[in-house]
Amino acid sequence: MTTSVLEAAVVESSRERLQDVLIIDADVHVHESPTEMAAYAEMPWRLALETAGTLPERYLDLPGFSPGAAELGPKFPGGQGPARMVKTASQMREELHKLSINVAVLFPDHLLKLAVITQKEYAAAVARAYNAWLIDRWLTRAPGLLGCLIAAPQDPENAAQEIAKYAKEPGVVGVYLPTAGVDPLWGDRKYDSIYQAAQDADLPVMLHAVQLVHPVFPFQVQGFDTELARHALAHTFSMMANLVSMVTTGVMVRFPHLRICFTEAGISWVPFIINRLDKEYLERRREVPFLVNRPSHYIRKFYFGTQPVEEPESPMDLVTLTKLYGGEDTTVFASDWPHHDFDHPIKVYQLPFSPEVRRKILAENAMRLFKIDAQGYRTNT
Repeated sequence: MTTSVLEAAVVESSRERLQDVLIIDADVHVHESPTEMAAYAEMPWRLALETAGTLPERYLDLPGFSPGAAELGPKFPGGQGPARMVKTASQMREELHKLSINVAVLFPDHLLKLAVITQKEYAAAVARAYNAWLIDRWLTRAPGLLGCLIAAPQDPENAAQEIAKYAKEPGVVGVYLPTAGVDPLWGDRKYDSIYQAAQDADLPVMLHAVQLVHPVFPFQVQGFDTELARHALAHTFSMMANLVSMVTTGVMVRFPHLRICFTEAGISWVPFIINRLDKEYLERRREVPFLVNRPSHYIRKFYFGTQPVEEPESPMDLVTLTKLYGGEDTTVFASDWPHHDFDHPIKVYQLPFSPEVRRKILAENAMRLFKIDAQGYRTNT
């Protein structure tokens, strides 16, 4: 960025208040209750959810519903802070207003770990119940709250049916693909029915990470001594592994109109993986004859959420990183509200992007990704 552009950005920031800027948040979390979801489930899974609702709940850890994470280290005062949860649409709307967030796309809490559930029929039933609960309890109760359907990787055909069923729901703007413990990775052709359904519905697929210690690549992070090390790698490794899987199996070639977004892993890894894949492609392109362009050609069409946004000593480094992957047009703001490590919009707003790029990242790119207008209404129905 030239000095004149940077100075212009600083001047505009001094004139403009955060509250006056349109902000669309691509990653906000509801807290789903198995007791509430039970009313939307069929037997015998309704009974299973009702029973899960009677068990002691820890944050993202509920037996039979949200498989618990291994606690491998000592407990220290402070830690990650108290777990915050948002349990109603009115509470969410009030809190987002205080954060100056106009429109938010909702993801689950517990069901970030849906892929770890081993019973196919139960996992699919939980996803169906969540989707119906989300639409009824959240997407029709407050303005500016949009949501992603859950696609249970255990049962791709059922997930495709769910996408077709809710494709025209006004508040549904995406399809959430769980990545924590998913096996096989999302490039496997067994998931093609999900991609076909999402493409037909004109809905993007949203890969979302969460930390997990699990005997499935790339979540075998138990070898690290500290939570610092495990958390630093788990999210990013998950996104990298699934992106490489999708690129090298040609998901984008088979579904050229499918929009794909990677959330909750930051952005600093993206230039690395682009350069690494391009280098390998030049040497081994015979293994992927269906890729008629370098991997970078396809990756530059993907979208990436900012959270957790990196905090280098020089904020200009993030501007440079974003340019390296063409992210001015494909990066979307994400807060991860209300989780302990959420990013307030001011963290991205204050970065030394040009005014035009700042507006793109805070809202305009998300409008294109989700095909919505400034109020959150779908433009493709």
